[in-house]
Amino acid sequence: MSLLASLVPPLACAALWSGWSVLVGACANALPLRWLLADSVSGLSIGVHRAALKRYERWIGIRRWKPWIPDAGDALPGGIRKASLARRQPQALQRLIAETRRAELVHWALWPAWLVTSLWLPPAGVWLNLLFATLLNLPCLLLQRYNRLRLQCLLWGMAQRGAAR
Repeated sequence: MSLLASLVPPLACAALWSGWSVLVGACANALPLRWLLADSVSGLSIGVHRAALKRYERWIGIRRWKPWIPDAGDALPGGIRKASLARRQPQALQRLIAETRRAELVHWALWPAWLVTSLWLPPAGVWLNLLFATLLNLPCLLLQRYNRLRLQCLLWGMAQRGAAR
């Protein structure tokens, strides 16, 4: 096999992952904010939320690796860095919760792209792409859910303090 022919499968994978990431990101940026704002504080009790947060922190150790995950929210035009929304105002928190939903949708949509690689790769290559997709998307999915739980607890606490006044 010539050198050029041997480069085609990895280049095709790189093109797939790059192109699919841009397409999914652009589609997610185009989602209307109102679709993502639904139930900023879910119907679950605050105790359930806090218990879930403790599981993320104890069992997954999310606080140890969370700082290593980059924020690509502003990678495309119209995107928003999550850090730019970090204010303790209910509207800003609701927007941040919506952005965690947007990011979660992106990572769910990116993950199955590994299936397409079965069209040109041998089984070992497909497994490698499954591993790549999982290692790159699973931490992001966990982080978005963790952040959403934290924000919902914060919003709930703010609402309780406001009701007590």
